[in-house]
Amino acid sequence: MSQTLAAVSGSLGSIGYGLAAIGPGVGIGIIFGNGTQALARQPEAAGLIRANQILGFAFCEALALIGLVMPFVFGK
Repeated sequence: MSQTLAAVSGSLGSIGYGLAAIGPGVGIGIIFGNGTQALARQPEAAGLIRANQILGFAFCEALALIGLVMPFVFGK
């Protein structure tokens, strides 16, 4: 005799995206946290540090946008 305790209904893709958004969020926090530390240690390298921060932010944000689109592409 089998009983169902809870049924999951709706799009599981949205739950997957919610979990996948944690990674880019943590990555962006690490990028800007370490960038702030680097600026405090070497203020004369501000241009290079800022350029690297923006590049890393763009890569992390691209992963988040890909994760947003995938549930719609592979969803039912």
